Parts: sequence; structure tokens; C-alpha cells
Amino acid sequence: MSVRNVAKHFTSVMTAASLSLALLMPAGPAFADAGFRQWVAGFRATALAGGVSGSVYDQAFRDIKEPDPVVLDKARTQPEFTAPAWDYFDNRVHDQSKAVGQQMAKKWKPWLDRIEARFGVDRYILLAIWSMESNYGEILKRDDIMRNVVRSLATLGYGDPKRSKYARTQLVAALKILQTGDIDESHLMGSWAGAMGQTQFIPTSYQHYAVDMDGNGKRDIWNSIPDALATSANLLKKNGWQAGKTWGYEVTIPAGKLPAGSKTLAQWQALGVVRANGKPFKNPTDKATLKVPDGRGGPAFLMIRNFSVIKAYNNADKYALAVGLLADEIAGSSGLVQDWHRPFTKLSFEERQELQKRLSQHGLYDGKFDGKIGDGTKTAIMTYQAKVGLTQDGYPSMEVLKWLRQK
Repeated sequence: MSVRNVAKHFTSVMTAASLSLALLMPAGPAFADAGFRQWVAGFRATALAGGVSGSVYDQAFRDIKEPDPVVLDKARTQPEFTAPAWDYFDNRVHDQSKAVGQQMAKKWKPWLDRIEARFGVDRYILLAIWSMESNYGEILKRDDIMRNVVRSLATLGYGDPKRSKYARTQLVAALKILQTGDIDESHLMGSWAGAMGQTQFIPTSYQHYAVDMDGNGKRDIWNSIPDALATSANLLKKNGWQAGKTWGYEVTIPAGKLPAGSKTLAQWQALGVVRANGKPFKNPTDKATLKVPDGRGGPAFLMIRNFSVIKAYNNADKYALAVGLLADEIAGSSGLVQDWHRPFTKLSFEERQELQKRLSQHGLYDGKFDGKIGDGTKTAIMTYQAKVGLTQDGYPSMEVLKWLRQK
């Protein structure tokens, strides 16, 4: 999960995933169950004062007797790091995420037609967000990731003084979701920090943007794909999405210094900044900002208004850019003209899965063969590189895969 900025107020449009790496707590001994139960009993008055009924509160906590140790561990140990551009984008914008997105575009076309007509938000942006947030819902099937939202937030409220205010606010909101009947407590599942559903909304954001798109009387972002995608579209629309416009353009830039700040696309073009694919800008009067996330030698982009709107989901340039790039590829784009700087030969998604399988056969990797290169895979690669006398850089490279194929 990427590093996310904590919202400044609890009616923010950020998803809980946007908060996950910021919810840190100091290491320490395990909390006594009695202390947790006392906290739950004491918080009941706060919840009732916030509009939660006593019966809903008691039902929600009926089987919750102790804090979730997984949540405490995640809150304590989540690393904060800055991944190279290629590392971030290779794990999110790849042939598999594109292919599944195209399948989903066909499968859900009738609903995407309706959602696009109602909210004016590009369907491919919604599909890319779905991919980024839950891998098209696959994450919701994993018991090792999905947690009871009420228990997770109560655990953070009790066990993380640094972020207890966030957790307490979100817990009241989660209980109100139960009270509406949109979902029952046995299915109110989310990430360890409370991100919920196919498109990962924190409870307060759910309250503000959730939509009953399929018309069954429930705003079910867990089981209803139309509801989940419409909820994301509603968030983007209410934050200023400009219908019929893109998020930005890959461009080539001339040598020499360019001015900072926002200019029209026509003004940028006059300065020698042109689309990388040679096509003209669609709306030359649109204001845009130049960004070079991998330095001047890497791909460059002119970002227009909708790029900033995507950041309402997660206030990070890399996140919004990954959504935009993946959306374009799902829509049929051939990808970047200028690729990211990689100090190795890139693997395809299937080859990365093969890399993980072969590392597992050597007893070096025990994770899932999901093609995503996280810390576990990198550590296994470095161990293997040390074993065979290669430079220990941890890169998921064709060079390492060729060695594995030979051994």
C-alpha cells in the first residue's frame, strides 16, 4: 500500500487506505483485554451521544472482547518509504491490471454507461481506481487482509493515542452505517485501518458519497459493483470532475529551463512542450501544470484539473498519475512513449510471478505469487543474488530470472 497523507478533518474525501501508513503507534507490551473491554464500555456513551442506538452498539460489539493484534502490529510496524518511480508504477500499471480492467469494462458496460451518464466521470478512471484500491475486488476475498471494521477502529481508538481521534470519529460513522441497514456487522469488513468495500472508503467518506446505484435500497459498496463505482464517481463529481476531459497528457520537453506554475496548454506548446505521441492537445485553453516525477530524463506530463480531482481520493501525485495512466491503457492506449528509468531489464507481470515461484522453489520466498514486488520478494531476490554472487540490489530483473531458470 502506498504512503498516504492523513486527512486534516474527518469529513475529508480521503479513503481509509489514504491513512493507513500514517496510523503509527509506538512499540510496547500487549494491552490487557480487560482494559479494552473497559474502553468499549466507556465509548458507548460517546456513540450514543453521536446518534448511535444502544441496541446497534451492543450488537456490533457482541463478539468483540479484545483488540485485534493484527491491527496493532500493522499500526506499529507499517514502514514509510519513498519508492522509485518505476517500482511504484510497475506494481500498479501493468499488463494484468490492464487486461482485467478491459474485461471488467465489457462485463459492467451497461452499468458503466449509466454511471457515466449520471455523474459525467470517465468509466476508465473508475475502473483504474477499482484496480488500485482492491485489485478489482480480489482483496476483499483475502481473510489475511480483511478485518472487522468495528473491531479495527475500536482497536486503534483504544491502542493508538496518536490517532485515536480519527479512529473514534470513524467508529461512530461505521456504527451509523450499521444503523442504516446498508450492511450488517458480519459483513462490515475492511482493511486494518478501516478502508471499506470495492473502492475503499473510510466510514465518514461513505456517509458523504455512498450511492445506491442498483436501486435495491442499500448503498452496498462491498457486494454491489454498480454501487461501489457510482460512489467513486459521486466523490469525483462533487470534487469538481470536468466531464469530457482527460486528466493530463504525456509530453516531451525541450532542453533548458521551463517556467513553473500553471499555464494554458497553448502556452506550454509555444514553449516547446508537445504531446509525446505527436497528437494535438484537445482543449488548448485548459490550464495545466508540468510534472516530471522521474526527472527530466523520464516521462513528463502536463496535468489539468481532473488530475487534482483524482487526488481527492488520495492526495499523492503518484497515485493520481497511476490512476490516469492505467485508465488510458484500459481504454486502449499503448502506454508511455518515454518509459521510467530502470537500472535493469523489466519483467512482464507473468514473468514476475514466475520469478516469485522460482524463488519459492529455492526456499527463499513464502508469499503469494501475485506479481507484485514488495519487501518479501526484494529480500528473497537479494538473498538469491548473494548466493550466486550477483550484485545485491533486489531488482526484479530479467537478469535474475535468467539465473533462476538455469539453476
